[in-house]
Amino acid sequence: MSEVKAIFQVLTRSEKKEFLAYLKKRNRRGSTKNIAFLKLLEEGTTKNLDVELYGFPSKAALSVLQKRVKDTLIDFLANRSFGKESSEEMEILKLLLASRILFEQGVVKTAIRTLEKAEIRASYIDAHATLNEIFQTKIQYAHLNPKWQLGSIISQFEENQKLYQRDIHLNMAYATIKNEIKYSARGSINEIVIRVFHEFSLEISSDLTYKSLYQLMVITASTAKLQNDYYTVSEYIADIFNAMKAKGPVPQKYLYYYRNMLYLMAVTEFRNKRFLGSRKMLKDLKETSKQGQKKFSEVFIEKVAVLSALVELYTGNMNKVEKILAQIKRHSLNKDLVLLMCLFQQSRFSDAYGILKGLTRSDDWYSKKMGWTWVLKKNIIELLLLIELDKLELVMNRFENFKRKFAKKLQEEGEDRVVTFVSLVEKFYENPNLVKTKEFEQYVQRSFEFVGREQEDIFVMSFFAWLRSKMQNKDLYTVTLEIVTV
Repeated sequence: MSEVKAIFQVLTRSEKKEFLAYLKKRNRRGSTKNIAFLKLLEEGTTKNLDVELYGFPSKAALSVLQKRVKDTLIDFLANRSFGKESSEEMEILKLLLASRILFEQGVVKTAIRTLEKAEIRASYIDAHATLNEIFQTKIQYAHLNPKWQLGSIISQFEENQKLYQRDIHLNMAYATIKNEIKYSARGSINEIVIRVFHEFSLEISSDLTYKSLYQLMVITASTAKLQNDYYTVSEYIADIFNAMKAKGPVPQKYLYYYRNMLYLMAVTEFRNKRFLGSRKMLKDLKETSKQGQKKFSEVFIEKVAVLSALVELYTGNMNKVEKILAQIKRHSLNKDLVLLMCLFQQSRFSDAYGILKGLTRSDDWYSKKMGWTWVLKKNIIELLLLIELDKLELVMNRFENFKRKFAKKLQEEGEDRVVTFVSLVEKFYENPNLVKTKEFEQYVQRSFEFVGREQEDIFVMSFFAWLRSKMQNKDLYTVTLEIVTV
């Protein structure tokens, strides 16, 4: 059951409609149990589904239906993937296959033209794996074309092999870093990145292709996200970006990589509280939309809008935040969370609570969909919001839930300060007058090990700003800006 539900949740709203239409076409007359089954799962019904569908208990029939729906979902995803993703590479592979068949059948002239066409297109998109196959085919049939110089083809193949190996090394480095951060003892990002880059012979240089530089930046930015430390890796990310800039004007075919690198730079600048730098990167990113390539995808538009809204939120332009978020047309949980933060900062607690009540899924569901950090932020904001609205029973319940769900994992992740923060919030709720005393201020100073404004995480600072606003009896948004921008 959970497997079918997990696969179905991967689809966007429009894809779900498309899949239901796909099922409807495939169904025999009067057979709609598969559609009814999916609709029940979407509504959150997971118990007694056999009774709901058939009117009587039948686990066997439900099991057969579940397997059939799962297989159809996988088939739909695969067909859609072939139709949409990597279409250029698929076309090149078709040309390669066609050329091989033509060589085998003795249609040599057409086979040569077809293979050369595949090579040109594969070279254009840096498809090194496919180029390997193309060069091997050229080597195999070089004796049939006097214009092909075998020595030259072998040299091209060997050069492409190096580029292909570099792609493999990048993928292995990415996997190694993720694995070390997840399963090994926590160490500094610097140590991990330097060692892994050295292990796989990776160097930051303008000699690297746009794709390779992009992959290096993704590895480094992902490492920062996993350890919630953008300060340590910011120099690496800047070096990678500068290596890309040193290559000169970006050719049209590499705009995809350039845009994504600009976005990652904007994220890094924001997380390091260099808001002007982040805004400039976002501006440059929007400028690339005028350069003739296809428009941004909905997902990318959402990511850019959310980041733009956060930049404005932390530079005192609160009035712009909601307008920017309105650009996101699709339902977006990131948009909901940022809007919730914005309303909370403005002390519009009832409006913020309205957003919160709309987040009706379980934390487990949100964790699978958005990640554990998103869920943690949501729970902290929820706790503070319920305190502001003085919902006594809910507040006490949330304190207990928070400790049960997050305390152990936070301590394992080395984020004890979050647990400490929540315990201080609890003390405040039990005795609001306590926070205005000198003793409480000293206790807070002893409880937290701050790492300095430049290095401190912006979201940690934002939550602490709420506590400080209570201690100083000042406006929350004013205190937030003071802490973040001083």
